[in-house]
Amino acid sequence: MKPLVIRSALVASLGGLIFGFDTAVISGTTEHLKAYFQLDDARLGWAVGMALLGTIVGALTAGKPADRFGRKPVLFVIGILYVVGALGSALSHDILVLEIFRFLGGLGVGAASVCAPIYTAEIAPPRVRGRLVGLVQFNIVLGILLAYLSNTIVRMIVTDPTLDWRWMFGVMAVPAAIFLLLLFTVPETPRWMMAHGQEEKGRAVVAKLTNTPEEAQQQIDEIDASLAAAAKLAAEGKDVPFFTKGHMKVILLAFAIAMFNQMSGINAILYYAPVVMERAGASTDAAFMMSVAVGFMNLVATMTALTVIDKLGRRQLMIIGSIGYLISLGFLSGLMFYYENVVGHFNSTSSVLVLVGLLVFIAAHAFGQGSVIWVFISEIFPNRIRGRGQSLGSMTHWSFAWLTSTFFPPIVGTLGGGVAFGIFFVFMIGQLIWVLRVMPETKGVPLEEMEAKLGLTDASVVKR
Repeated sequence: MKPLVIRSALVASLGGLIFGFDTAVISGTTEHLKAYFQLDDARLGWAVGMALLGTIVGALTAGKPADRFGRKPVLFVIGILYVVGALGSALSHDILVLEIFRFLGGLGVGAASVCAPIYTAEIAPPRVRGRLVGLVQFNIVLGILLAYLSNTIVRMIVTDPTLDWRWMFGVMAVPAAIFLLLLFTVPETPRWMMAHGQEEKGRAVVAKLTNTPEEAQQQIDEIDASLAAAAKLAAEGKDVPFFTKGHMKVILLAFAIAMFNQMSGINAILYYAPVVMERAGASTDAAFMMSVAVGFMNLVATMTALTVIDKLGRRQLMIIGSIGYLISLGFLSGLMFYYENVVGHFNSTSSVLVLVGLLVFIAAHAFGQGSVIWVFISEIFPNRIRGRGQSLGSMTHWSFAWLTSTFFPPIVGTLGGGVAFGIFFVFMIGQLIWVLRVMPETKGVPLEEMEAKLGLTDASVVKR
């Protein structure tokens, strides 16, 4: 593999790492934000959810600028948003100002969820594309772990509760700045250049990315074929509608898997893991260390799932993950309810039991939903609407992430942790039923045949 390929993929994946870091860094700040700005549970939930509102907007708006101005310029903007969001959040002295900067950081996260995989897919030679695109997802999970680890280290070094949360936010500016600097060392994607009249520059980049002239020509042929197909549709004036009766089945499949993904409570738990464990009886320092264990389990389970997803299939992983959800959420709900309403207080034993439940939960998520969702959505939509299908899935995912993360604190505060985990448990019953009765298996099905398999009414000619 050429050094330029490796460097380009690593730079793009660094954008994914910061994406994951930003997602989880808030977990270490919530209690001190609540105290510093004198927030009630509802206002805290809103403050945390502002970044997720940014992700929704970023995911919905990143595609067109990336197509018009290039993938690399948009990645630059994402890097700037990361830096500004981190430093602005760290220096905020007003909750509204903090929310604005968290929203800006969220814009970067949402845009990165669209642009980082696109850049990697377009820069990578066909023979290594799958592994390099998977590197982005791996680094998102790694970023979550590093955020938990960073929060724990900052907590140990900075003992002033009015300052530690600022350092937790501010630390992210370092990898964000590195990301910006490294972008100067990588090229624009050859596909974008060739699509925008920069044929010679695109071919030159392909030559630098591939090992042999034959491999270079293979990638050029692939780009030419893709561009020719797009030009043909444009010449015919075809603007394929998205929300049609024929597309409704795949639209509902994408909506369902994205909705269930977040109604498991994954983002709420990632955001509030230390708070949950403190509530369950752990000391503050112990809660931060426990969150690192959760992040590590997330990383290990994701790596395991990625090695078997093409062997076991998407549906099988979802079944295993759903059962794991039910076991862990049922355990956590019952445990929290028992200690909240029967015992009346938590202790060191309950905190360890909650940690066990959270570790099983995060393993179930990483092995099932976490590894399957974006692969599944990319496979079920036909070529003509795949981009809009991905956008729908991303919007649904981030919208429900905002919903669960915003309302988790007030639900826990008023009704208790047992009820909160019980709500997630009920939704996961629904997911298991959906997987068993509705979700199709997409493993090993050529994309050209997927339309017929899913019964799309306006499917084109299918290769058999």
